[in-house]
Parts: sequence; C-alpha cells; structure tokens
Amino acid sequence: MGRFIASVRADIAAIFRNDPAAASLAEVLLYPGLHAIVNHRIANALWRVRVPFLPRFLSQWSRFLTGIEIHPGATIGSGFFIDHGMGTVIGETAEIGNNVMLYQGVTLGGTGKQLGKRHPTLEDNVIVGVGASVLGAITIGSGARIGGGAVVVKDVPAHSTAIGIPARVVATRDPLTGESRRVEELPDPEGEMLRDLRDRLLEMEQRIDELSALTTAHTHHHHALPDTLHSDVWKQLEHPDDLLHHDPEKRKDRSLDNSAL
Repeated sequence: MGRFIASVRADIAAIFRNDPAAASLAEVLLYPGLHAIVNHRIANALWRVRVPFLPRFLSQWSRFLTGIEIHPGATIGSGFFIDHGMGTVIGETAEIGNNVMLYQGVTLGGTGKQLGKRHPTLEDNVIVGVGASVLGAITIGSGARIGGGAVVVKDVPAHSTAIGIPARVVATRDPLTGESRRVEELPDPEGEMLRDLRDRLLEMEQRIDELSALTTAHTHHHHALPDTLHSDVWKQLEHPDDLLHHDPEKRKDRSLDNSAL
C-alpha cells in the first residue's frame, strides 16, 4: 500500500511539473490521465497475483471513463503522465520507466500475433508526442523524444529525437548541458563509406573508358594497312584489263621468242 501511495504521489507531482495548466490539486484530481494510471496500478497489482476477470474489468471500465486503454499486464514506473490522454493505448507487455510523459493518441502496440515480449520498452524520462505509434519489442532509450505522428519500429538511442514515418533520428542531446546537435553535424561512418564506394566506382568507370579508347586506337592502327591492301587487290580484280595492260614487256609471250635459238 505504501508503494502504491508513493507512486500516485509521484504521478501527481509529474502533472504539476509537466502541465502549466495545472493550477491546483483539486483540478489535477479531475485529470483523466491520473484516473487511468490509478486504476491501472490497482488492476496491475491484481494481475500480478493472478486474480481472474477483475483486472480486465477495471481496465475496460477505466477505458470507458477516460478514453485511455492500458492493459493490466503493462509495467509502468512512477511519475507517469498522460496529457489529455484520449485515444492512448498501451499493450500488455509494454514496459515504461520513471518520469515518462505521453500525449494524447499515443499507441504502444505490437506488430503481430507473436507470443512473449511484443510491445515496446520506454526507459526513464522519455517523451512521446501526439499521435505517435511505437510498435514492436523495441527500446526507446532514456531521455529520448518521439515527435508527434511518428511511427517508430526500430530502437531509438538515449537522449535523441526521432521523427517521421518510419521514424529516424534527427538530433541528439547532451544530458548534462541539454545542448542539441542535429544528426547532419555528427560523424556518419556509413555515409562516408558509401561516398567512398561511389568515388571508387566513378574512378573505375573513367579508367574503363580510357582503356576502351586506347584499345580502339590500337586496333585501328594495326588494321589500317591490311585494309588498304585488301582494297587495292579488290580494285585490280574488278578491272583485270588494267592489270594486263600495265606492263607490255611482262605480257610478251615467251613461247614465240626465237632469239635464244
């Protein structure tokens, strides 16, 4: 009971810390996110000791009252805050650390009907934006931020920001100074490797073109003279009279020559 009360007090403190609209305790006690997490902590305690039916009943009743669906089997740390909360869904094997904040419409879901761990793990101090979907047995590192509307299907490193569909890391943050750096400014070993491969490919294509030109020139040089000779031979064959009248002395019939007698 003491642990339950401490967790609820931490949840209330998280509301005051994260919501500037929280003016008084009386108003905070009306927050649907607080109702949902309190009901979940009761349902989860019953779930852990294998009480039948009642945990699911409390979960569905809470869903009806708040619009927030949390499976009684989900593990949630202290200081948990769901801002507004309508449409939020948290699956059975989801694990949520301390001081995590979700906005409305967030889904911590699975990607299929596989058994075992099939929902995400959110480490401490994670913030998930409006309408984001975090799917599968992936891990969102401590202090990470997920942009609104993102669809996250891969692990997100600690102290980084992921946006888009599918989500990709666009910035990292120094946990000590809070200074952010965009990914474009960070070392990119894979990008450098791809650029190096591209440069080598272009160099090889240029070398192949040079060798091809050199081979063509060499072939033309060595076959130019035989081609000329072949052309002359064909011309002579096409005009045999020219060949016969070229040298009268050579055409003289030696069989009638009596000079040697």
